[in-house]
Amino acid sequence: MKLLKNAVVIFVISVVALIIIPLPTPILDFMFITNIALSLIILLTTMYIGGPLEFSIFPSMLLITTLLRLALNISSTRLILSEGGNAGKVIETFGSFVLGGNAVVGFIVFLIIIIVQFVVITKGTERIAEVSARFTLDAMPGKQMAIDADLSSGIISEQEAKARRERVQRESEFYGAMDGATKLVKGDTIASIVIAAINLIAGSIIGMVQGGMDFSTVLSVYSIATVGDGLVSQLPALMISTATGMIVTRAAAEGNLNEDVKKQFLSQPKVLLMAGAVILLLAVIPGSPKAQIVVLSAVLITLGVMLLTSERKKEKKAETEETDQMQIQPEQISETDFYRNIDNVYNLLGVEAIEMEFGYSLLPLVDEGSGGSFIERIVIFRKQFALDMGVVIPTVRLRDNGLINPNQYLIKIRGEEVASGEVLVDYYLALDPGNSTGPIEGIDTVEPAYKIPGKWITESEKEIAEIYGYTVIDALSVIVTHMSEVIRHHIHELISRQDINVLLQNVEKNNKAIVEDVVGKVISVADLQKILVNLLKEGVPIRDMESILEAVGDQGTMVKDTDMLTEYVRQKLKRTITRKYTDGAALKVITLDQNIENAILNSVKKSEHGTYLTLDPQTVQAIVEAVAGQMEKLKDILQTPIILTSPIVRLYFKRLIDQFQPNIVVLSFNEIDTDIQIQAVGAVQIGDR
Repeated sequence: MKLLKNAVVIFVISVVALIIIPLPTPILDFMFITNIALSLIILLTTMYIGGPLEFSIFPSMLLITTLLRLALNISSTRLILSEGGNAGKVIETFGSFVLGGNAVVGFIVFLIIIIVQFVVITKGTERIAEVSARFTLDAMPGKQMAIDADLSSGIISEQEAKARRERVQRESEFYGAMDGATKLVKGDTIASIVIAAINLIAGSIIGMVQGGMDFSTVLSVYSIATVGDGLVSQLPALMISTATGMIVTRAAAEGNLNEDVKKQFLSQPKVLLMAGAVILLLAVIPGSPKAQIVVLSAVLITLGVMLLTSERKKEKKAETEETDQMQIQPEQISETDFYRNIDNVYNLLGVEAIEMEFGYSLLPLVDEGSGGSFIERIVIFRKQFALDMGVVIPTVRLRDNGLINPNQYLIKIRGEEVASGEVLVDYYLALDPGNSTGPIEGIDTVEPAYKIPGKWITESEKEIAEIYGYTVIDALSVIVTHMSEVIRHHIHELISRQDINVLLQNVEKNNKAIVEDVVGKVISVADLQKILVNLLKEGVPIRDMESILEAVGDQGTMVKDTDMLTEYVRQKLKRTITRKYTDGAALKVITLDQNIENAILNSVKKSEHGTYLTLDPQTVQAIVEAVAGQMEKLKDILQTPIILTSPIVRLYFKRLIDQFQPNIVVLSFNEIDTDIQIQAVGAVQIGDR
């Protein structure tokens, strides 16, 4: 068994050894026959495969067979020169058969075979392989973009996209390898010509000088040996060259060569009839072989009539089936009749998770056929968002809308518009980061994602704007940034129970026990969805699903309130939360006064549907004003405003402040890693109440 596993290695080493070790004529005969059989197998394999990648080892086989032929040539040359032209029965048989008693004619036939091999097949195959490699590499980016577009539009799955990408990569590698491997065939042919010349010239000299033969005997012996040796090596080489041409010319194949030829060559029966008639006319020429012409013409005409009759039967059968179908179904129904079927009305009720509509001026930015790269940018964003948040955003459906402003786009979530914007194609958006050194001319606008004032400028003004310190963004990046921010803000609305099941299946691959112990026993999928929605709503990544399930499993037996379970999960994810809001050194926060925390705790009421606050309006207003005052005071210090509270208050304070300032981050002490230094830069206070 071990010998079979290493058969290829042993074979290659043996071939290399043939170059050095002299072989007895019986073994050499066997190796020549083996070489012919191996070449025949490779040729037939290339004719029966459906595509080049089904025989992806062909470049390696080309190298091995070339090495084998050269090794056998060296071994046979050694015997021809040392044994007086006796190099085995295979060489003698081939040489005698081709020469046919006339050395000159036989040698000319041998030269013609070599010329055909070198000039026609080898050169043609080399050129085809070179062009195929170049065009395959040039087409690779377009194929990759087409795959990404199909994936983004939901036509194919992630697994199918991965398989297609691997196929494209393998195709480029295969044709690149074939481009180099065809040089081996060319070199092998040249080496065969040189070896044949050496065998004839050196053999003749040795025969006359050392063997004492006369010229006619030398010519007879060494011409047979030379032609036989050349044919024994060139016959496999011819088959390998043909196989090389077969495999590099089958890029557009749909089946094996036998099926393709039968299907495509016999698809036009009228062509066969015309060819048969033209061939029959050749019989009129005086001295032509009439019997052969009539037989071939009859075969072509008969085959054409049979195919034409079969084709007409198929057409008649198809017409009958179409007539029967028309009798069963009405030719065409009106819109009113169509929607009388209530099932057709239900088809109108589906909504897309994410949908974008574009005015006609923006279509070049979106349409890949016009050079747009919007779909590619969506694919990149989907990957990054999955890494950041642990959620795969659903397919973004793209549509054109002739009813909106030509420069406008709409973003819809669950069928409803949630955001819109306008961009100018071929313009750039210049944003002042606050440290620009000079004014620029442009069309005033507001950046749609962050509501920052800016100016639309032309490409000629782009360089001066960058010199002045402006941040310059192209129109497509403006749309992509706006879309990404909208998705981040609404991702908690987009995660469905189907998505939860997919996430759980992904966890099961590495930790099946945690899923089986928690889901269904401690918590339902519906309640788990509520927890994940709570986390995503506040921007907490859910990529670490194992930690989330562990926290639910630890607390879920005692706590059934999903809001409280969310707080325990947040504490379990404290490293993730800390990393999100700090660079790993210190965290600047605003603290919450004890009086506010006491007021919130005292106003918490419980009901059968959960907990809620009963703060009076004056206290709520005072808290909101105090928070707003701190935000205004510290806006230059805090890039992301963070208010730090005790764990029991965090949930209720976040609910309260979200009604007025939803962008404020509220964390508890238990959600911050112990290695992080907390710096209190302000405090929300309202006095004793």
